[in-house]
Amino acid sequence: MSKVILLCDINSFFASVHQAMDPALRGKPVIVGGDPAKRTGIVIAASIEAKRLYGIKTGMTIAEARALCPQVIWVTPSHRDYAAFSARINNILKDFTDLVEPYSIDESFIDVTGSLHLFGSPLEIARKIQYRINHEIGVGVNIGIGPSKLVAKMAAELEKPNKIISLSLEDWPRVIWPLPVQELFGVGHRIGRWLNLIGVRTIGDLAALPVEKLKRRYGIIGEILHYSANGIDYSPVEPGTYKVIKSIGNQITLPRDYYGWEQVRVVILELAEEVGQRTRKAGCLGNRVSLTLKNPQFISETHSMTLPAYTDITQEIYEAGVFLLKKHWGPEVAVRLVGLSLGGLIQGQEKQIDLFAWREKNEKLDRAMDQIRSRWGNNSIKRAVSMTQWGVYHERKS
Repeated sequence: MSKVILLCDINSFFASVHQAMDPALRGKPVIVGGDPAKRTGIVIAASIEAKRLYGIKTGMTIAEARALCPQVIWVTPSHRDYAAFSARINNILKDFTDLVEPYSIDESFIDVTGSLHLFGSPLEIARKIQYRINHEIGVGVNIGIGPSKLVAKMAAELEKPNKIISLSLEDWPRVIWPLPVQELFGVGHRIGRWLNLIGVRTIGDLAALPVEKLKRRYGIIGEILHYSANGIDYSPVEPGTYKVIKSIGNQITLPRDYYGWEQVRVVILELAEEVGQRTRKAGCLGNRVSLTLKNPQFISETHSMTLPAYTDITQEIYEAGVFLLKKHWGPEVAVRLVGLSLGGLIQGQEKQIDLFAWREKNEKLDRAMDQIRSRWGNNSIKRAVSMTQWGVYHERKS
């Protein structure tokens, strides 16, 4: 018996979440991105209305989007809400099978092969899932149905929004082979450009290309591309794929270019607050801090360091971030984006004992602030430095 795999892809996820939370936004052109009053930003996500009626696309600048639609509604990203909605959607999927594999924040694979006798045909299951997500969550979802993850993924991309598409291997040559090769899952811009240069225009052309030629160029990736072009994919749906968290981090685009250590370290502290809080909530400890800075020319640079002990303490994450800042960037550094993450995560509460009790004091401070924020909201308590002209993170979230 062949498998039955579904790929659930939420339509215009970020924008749809805001429309679900605020009914006044429904049916209107909504764009998720930076604050246009503070800085020229780009479109991170656009609602279905913004895309279809006005041609607004991800990556456009604010000026470009406004030229297409002067009445566009801008909203600030809210990653906590996106994560919460994603979890609620996956909980619905788990009512149909325990084989649920989140592929991204807005996509999940599910294997319903063993659930057909409980919930009906693949199409019936897809309709039930789509109905529940529409009515319980308030967002639209595309569902692709196929005998593998690859086929289900390609099916879900054929037509949007809020569609259910079933695709079989028998239909693969007729439906998929005529499509541009760049539309095959796994073909990125670089590979697609090389394929075009050698005369490969469609997925069918790729399927007919000798696998040896692909392997000489891309090794095992080339072999996978050959199989994918022919609709072959044996990878299972693995529920545990995203349960192992490798790192916790946040980044923020600044409202204006920042210059010098003193300005940037304020943002590092605000990010350390967020990273530390999320790490503690996850019940994890980490020992590797990474700092990313992007300059006004959009060039990013990342440096990391390993801590002497595992930690979830905000102050220690912050101090490591500042150490990296001063070690790898000069005092006059110019910055437009700052990112901070804690990696090397492990589960548990085994911590290095501090002879002078400084760690214990900082842990108590963190716990107290976590409890206040949990009850009264993330902006209910702030470091004083966040109230200065360089504090941006809490300001952007308020």
